[in-house]
Amino acid sequence: MVVLTHTAPDVLTDHTDVICSTSIERIVTGRNAALSLTEILIHQLNDISALTTSIGGGKANEWGMKQHRYECWLMEKPEMAMKAITRNIDRSIWKDLMQRSGMLSLMDAQARDEWNNSLEKDDIPAISEANILSTFEQLHHSKGEVFERGVINVFKGLSWNFKTNCPCKFGAKIIVAGLVKYDRWGFGLNWGWQRDRLADLERMLMILDGQPIPDNRADVTRRLGDHIHENRHSNRYEDEMFTIKYFQKGTAHITLKRPELIDKMNDIVVKHFPSMLPSRS
Repeated sequence: MVVLTHTAPDVLTDHTDVICSTSIERIVTGRNAALSLTEILIHQLNDISALTTSIGGGKANEWGMKQHRYECWLMEKPEMAMKAITRNIDRSIWKDLMQRSGMLSLMDAQARDEWNNSLEKDDIPAISEANILSTFEQLHHSKGEVFERGVINVFKGLSWNFKTNCPCKFGAKIIVAGLVKYDRWGFGLNWGWQRDRLADLERMLMILDGQPIPDNRADVTRRLGDHIHENRHSNRYEDEMFTIKYFQKGTAHITLKRPELIDKMNDIVVKHFPSMLPSRS
């Protein structure tokens, strides 16, 4: 059985162990007060704009902007402006809650993209106590599935063109294409899905090992990128989880240094694909 442990969430209440320490009531009350004050401000700006226009001083979006004219919701019609401002504030609060909850750390890159894309829609749920509790209770109940999906997505993303990449389990060595580039200045780390997958792999190993998850400013891709930048003609990187050897054609051989964590990932693989390999006794 895989037991998930990760860094303690910041946003928790008595209702669920995904949401404590940050008060939901304070968030909702602050959000509603800010929107009420914003609506008053918009009406005041409209009144001021009408006054200055009547005396030849121009509209607020003419005299109220610095140097150039920029669009600003505060100077639009109140009905349209409040819908957009409410949506923008709610989107930011949802992002902050999700970050504080620790749930993003359980998600792979695809799941995080889906979450972020859902927040760009016009019909995102309004910030309310009921909506926050309902959302995070659902996330809490599905956090094991979310994590396992990330492991399976990394597994499915491996290329079976390389002999050491076993199509039925994670092996000690994984070969990926396109992780690095090479030119006359030496090696460089590529941006893209292979980089994201390496970060996902480290995050999953750290969770399975019960260690705090590195901030994205200090994850394996950042450390590998810094190493390559400082050692352009080196072709090897090593830390406590990985030994990575990379080649001029762009491939990288990633050796996993913790066999017991490989076994835990393979337990997840066999759970989802029971015919692929026998489970460990």
